[in-house]
Amino acid sequence: MKGHLKTVAGIAATVFFLWLALRGVEWADVFANVRAANLPLLAAAVVLSALGMHVRALRWKPLLEPVAPGVAWRPRIAGVCIGFGANNVFPARLGEFARTWVLARQTGIPLTAAFASLVMERALDGIVIIAFLLGSMSLPGFPALTTVGNVDIQGPVRFVAAVTAVMLAGLLWMTFAPAPAVRLAEKVVRILPAGVRRPVLDALHAFLSGLDVLRSPRLLAISVAWAVGQWAFLAVSFLLAFRAFGITEPGYLGAIFLQSCIALAVAIPAAPGFFGLFEAASVWGLGLWGVDRTRAVSFAIGFHLGGWFAVTGLGAFYALRLNVRLRDLRGSDTRVEEAVESGEAVAGRAGRV
Repeated sequence: MKGHLKTVAGIAATVFFLWLALRGVEWADVFANVRAANLPLLAAAVVLSALGMHVRALRWKPLLEPVAPGVAWRPRIAGVCIGFGANNVFPARLGEFARTWVLARQTGIPLTAAFASLVMERALDGIVIIAFLLGSMSLPGFPALTTVGNVDIQGPVRFVAAVTAVMLAGLLWMTFAPAPAVRLAEKVVRILPAGVRRPVLDALHAFLSGLDVLRSPRLLAISVAWAVGQWAFLAVSFLLAFRAFGITEPGYLGAIFLQSCIALAVAIPAAPGFFGLFEAASVWGLGLWGVDRTRAVSFAIGFHLGGWFAVTGLGAFYALRLNVRLRDLRGSDTRVEEAVESGEAVAGRAGRV
C-alpha cells in the first residue's frame, strides 16, 4: 500500500508540474521549434549527458574506498547506468536501490556498504548544486530581474541555502562526533513505536559508515573535486542544447543555474523520468533570461526526451548484458532496506560483467 501511495503521489506531482509548464503553450509552435532544432548540436548535448554516467562511475570509486576499496570499473558503470535507467521507468526513485543492488551483486560487497557510499554521493551532490546555484546568482552576468510569473527566486533560494547549511553542519557533526550523534538518536527514537526504533538506528549506523570519506582529507578532496567536475561537465550539455534550440542569451552561467534548478526540482517525488519537473524548472529558469515559454518548453522536451532515451538505452544494455531482469530491479528496494535495517553484511550473488 505504501508503494502505491508513493506512485499515486508521484503521478499527481508530474501532472501538476506538466500543467504548470505547458499551460498557454501553442503546440504547433513547439513542434515547429523541435523540427527546426540543430540536430548535430542536440545530439552532442545528449551524448555529453549520457557520458555523465561514466563520470559518475569514476567518482564513485573514492566514495567506495573506505568501505570497499578497489572496486573495478565495470561493476561501477553497470550499476550507475542500470540505476539511472531504472529511475526513468520505475517510480519512487527505485533506481537508487537498483544501483546499490547491482554493485553488490557484481562484486559481493555488502549492500549496506554500497548504500552508504550512495548516501554520501547524494550529500556531496546537494552541497555542490547549492554552491553552483548561489555562485551563479552572485556573478555579474546573472539577470537583475529575479521574478518569473510573480515568483521571486530570492526567497526560495535563501530557504534552500539555509536548510543546506543546517544539513551540512549536522553532517560534519556526525562525521567527527559519531558517538554523541548515536546517543542523541537513541534518545530521540524512544518516541517511535518499538518495532521502528531498531531499523532507524541500524539505518543511521549504515549512513555513518559512509561518512568515512569525510574523515580522510585526501578522499574528501578527491570526492569534492569529482563532484564539482561532474556538474561542471554536465552543464556543457545544457549549453549545447540551448544553442540547438536557438537560445543564445544564457551562456555557461545560465547552464549552471538551470542545471542546478532542475537538479533540485527532480528531488520532488514524481512519476518515472521526472517529467513535468524538468519542464517546469526549465520554463521558470530560462524565463529569467527572457526566453519565451514556447521556446523553453521546446528545449525542455527535446533535451529531456533525448537524454531519457540515451540513459534508458544504456541501462537496458547493461541489464541485458548482466541478465538483470525487471523483477530483480523491482525487488531491489526491499533487499537494500532489509540489509540496512538488519545491519547485516548482505550482498547479492557475485557475478561478472
